[in-house]
Amino acid sequence: MSDSQTFDPRKFAVVGAGPVGCIVAAFLAKGGYEVTLCDVVPELMEPAVGRGIIIEGAETLQQKVTNTVSSVDDLADIKPDVIFITVKANVLPLIASAIEVFLSNGMVVISWQNGIDTELELAAALGRKAVMRAVVNYGCGLAGPAHVKMPFHHPPHYIQELDPESAPAAVAITEALSNCGLTTEHTDQMVSMVWRKAIMNASMNPVCAVTGLTMSQAMNDPIIFKIVDSLVKENIKVARANEITVGWDFYNQAIDYMKNAGNHKPSMLMDIEAKRRTEIDYINGKIVEYGERAGIETPYNITLTSLVKGLESRL
Repeated sequence: MSDSQTFDPRKFAVVGAGPVGCIVAAFLAKGGYEVTLCDVVPELMEPAVGRGIIIEGAETLQQKVTNTVSSVDDLADIKPDVIFITVKANVLPLIASAIEVFLSNGMVVISWQNGIDTELELAAALGRKAVMRAVVNYGCGLAGPAHVKMPFHHPPHYIQELDPESAPAAVAITEALSNCGLTTEHTDQMVSMVWRKAIMNASMNPVCAVTGLTMSQAMNDPIIFKIVDSLVKENIKVARANEITVGWDFYNQAIDYMKNAGNHKPSMLMDIEAKRRTEIDYINGKIVEYGERAGIETPYNITLTSLVKGLESRL
């Protein structure tokens, strides 16, 4: 991988047929790439090859993928150049251990997910050279199998490699995504970007999960907003105590962004409604962990983490 021209990805795999994965799979397929969609629930993928993935909202698209498989192990025979991980972060150890068996030199695995340190979970099993991290800037929900509602899309998206030697490959992947219509840029500021997004997710997702409110309902309720506001301030404090740069004016930016998010259910609320485990450990749980490292108390994050886990215990 001496330059972006020597890495020319043509075969992509997307692990996770939820809304996030369906979007990236559909756009890559639209760009003429070979795309394999992988999920343990075959029913979620069934229309993706025949009818095609349907995207409605901020983007409109109907696109077939090349094929589908129901196990990560099956990707060993396909030998994709790039694997996008779009599943919930809580299953990362299982996914990483499966990929580790067939990972070959030059293969790239991208954490295309929410949460803090998801890329480090992958790198622990796969090595830093093979792993990249992305920050994704679209909102989405699953209306049905391979049918996605996309209320907002705020490109560009961003990718960064963990090992500097893999930077040319990261650039090549951003070019492929951009050519497909998912405008993506290479960055060297991924930690800051991940935290900026995670701070907002940690301030909004668990509040909506616990109350059942959409983002706009939470932001416009004066009582609930006080909780969101306190979480934002606590999260920024933890980031700065760990010397993570989020910007001097990030508080105002975060509040403005969330106020304009619309009548959208965040993924954590949709998980609770669907009786699925959430990503709370990789969002608020990570902020608690980083707070402990820096000697910062995180009572709001501890409380919301406990409440969401309480809801999960009934699933």
